Amino acid sequence: MQRTSHGRRVLSRRRFMALAGVGAVSATAACGADAGRSPVRVGPESPAVAVAERAREQAVGSGRATTATLTARQSTVDLGGVRVSTWTYGDKLPGQEIRLRRGDTLRAEVINELPQDTSVHWHGIALRNDMDGVPGLTQDPIGTRDAFTYDFVVPDAGTHWFHPHVGMQFDRGLYAPLIVEDPEDGDGYDLEAVLVLDDWVDGVDGRTPERELAALESSGMSMTGMSMGEMQADPATPLGPDTGDVRYPYYLINGRLDTDPMTLQAAVGQRIRLRIINAGADTAFRFAVGDHRMTVTHSDGYPVEPVECASLLVGMGERYDVVVTVADGVFPIVASAEGKQGQGRALLRSGTGEAPERTVTVPELAGAPLTGLDLRATDSARLDERRPDRSHDMFLGMDMSGYTWTINGQTYDTHAPLEVRQGQRVRLRMVNQTAMFHPMHLHGHTFQVDDGRGTGPRKDTVLVLPNRSVTVVLDADNPGQWLLHCHNLYHGEAGMMTSMSYVD
Repeated sequence: MQRTSHGRRVLSRRRFMALAGVGAVSATAACGADAGRSPVRVGPESPAVAVAERAREQAVGSGRATTATLTARQSTVDLGGVRVSTWTYGDKLPGQEIRLRRGDTLRAEVINELPQDTSVHWHGIALRNDMDGVPGLTQDPIGTRDAFTYDFVVPDAGTHWFHPHVGMQFDRGLYAPLIVEDPEDGDGYDLEAVLVLDDWVDGVDGRTPERELAALESSGMSMTGMSMGEMQADPATPLGPDTGDVRYPYYLINGRLDTDPMTLQAAVGQRIRLRIINAGADTAFRFAVGDHRMTVTHSDGYPVEPVECASLLVGMGERYDVVVTVADGVFPIVASAEGKQGQGRALLRSGTGEAPERTVTVPELAGAPLTGLDLRATDSARLDERRPDRSHDMFLGMDMSGYTWTINGQTYDTHAPLEVRQGQRVRLRMVNQTAMFHPMHLHGHTFQVDDGRGTGPRKDTVLVLPNRSVTVVLDADNPGQWLLHCHNLYHGEAGMMTSMSYVD
């Protein structure tokens, strides 16, 4: 497989391979048997990874396989009256949904026709480590004109998605839903729809994500992509006054502008399950359905005790399932860019009549939105009560001398991995010492938010608000090397990434 890097971000991940002593080529670090030496890290090709995969196959494996082919290529797509040059899977935006059932095996061939290396990360899936799609940590990158087949058991149902983990690629059009159905599910709704929310800049007036990052790095923290007026557009935002670094010209739902929205068709009285995915790189969305209440049923794929709300805050990388009982008429589905100016928009139609104007006021957006931290896991989703065996503090910071974001004072290039051992209960305390919110995402695991009562939601991505902290607990039951990072792509690429490292 081609190993030529095409940018310093990939190079920095290569440097991490040398620093951490793990990678896709060697199973573990060569640490020797001396008791005074560092513990041996469990690499992505360690026998322990294969053992964990066989255990998944035996516990939940169905014997069925779903195959898919993803061709990553340069494309021209129509956003609904605006054509842009970007990168997509198979010339579609979002890419073609992959749908399978819990316990199935996914075999997805990725063909790289891009001008640079790529990979695919299966966001939200507790999969085998060497299939996780992080170049330099779990696999070699997929080189130009090369291909790679991802092959793993999918153990948990839920609303998930997939995207690259190379540079700024997922702020282009390289993303798509991954829906894992629960065979025991379906009684609580009549039909469903998947809604992918996104902030869009690629190909507009010569802008690209790479140029946006370069501009931020050259201007430093003294100048963000947002004007002060935009940052203060919504004083009621729970995210604080600084809600993003990039000024996006467009916000999309399922690849469409609000001037040419997609339409969901339903019958009056039907219960529609909306699977909501925030694929944005720098934007949280306040989501609502005009003239309707929503019942939140799942967060990041896991069931929660149902909560009714008017609006819902969805951070980057988060997914929520909601159920809406459809009224008679034509209604706006709105994803308002939180603390920014602009929105994504779709329509819900159950009767005749004209669609509401795109500028119509949606009262459901006016009040404080429900957030993931307001939810409680169902009994079936909660972890058992157990004292943590290992605790790690993560201080989320920034370097005021430039556009640099850190965890425990270090960028990804020089970070110290968070070491855990197989079978441990692990406690992670994330302390945000910055004025911006950070959606923190852990690969290969789900955690339970520690609400002090053992009832917090099960998630893999959690919002840590400015000058606040969030504590989560998880079971170390999936050996390997796992990325833990801010899902604001610009923060992550500017350093706010670390790893959770299994050791023997």
